[in-house]
Amino acid sequence: MKIKILFVCHGNICRSPMAEFVMKKLVRDLPAESLADVEFEIASAATSTEEIGNPVYPPARRMLASHGIDCSGKTARQMTVRDYEYYDYIVLMDRNNLRNLRWILPPELQKDPNHKISLLMDWVGKSRDVADPWYTGDFQATWDDVNEGCKAMLAQILR
Repeated sequence: MKIKILFVCHGNICRSPMAEFVMKKLVRDLPAESLADVEFEIASAATSTEEIGNPVYPPARRMLASHGIDCSGKTARQMTVRDYEYYDYIVLMDRNNLRNLRWILPPELQKDPNHKISLLMDWVGKSRDVADPWYTGDFQATWDDVNEGCKAMLAQILR
């Protein structure tokens, strides 16, 4: 069974790539028996076009590297309707990302008829956004939220 996860934020240079690479590491670190019949495909994208083609923002890259995670080669891309159709989980970092989907998805998919869209912190039972470190400058707080959210999501998926 293949589980496909797409993490989404505004520019795809801070929060969503952090979540993408944290989740990839969490999956890699699982004992083989936990993944007996499960394969993961994990990616990230933006709701905007502002950063398309740009690499992960240097402070986010440094935060990942400080935890032994390499994100080299990752460049920002925008989410598409095809992504909604392809991925099993579309995990957004904040409510603004949710609103911005209206520019990407046709009206019939904006209502999420397939129940694919969630906010990352919903997975830990916290009804709040992952703060955008582009504005806050607090990459540690973002790391903490992303790490907590990804661990909770992975645990729930594997149940």
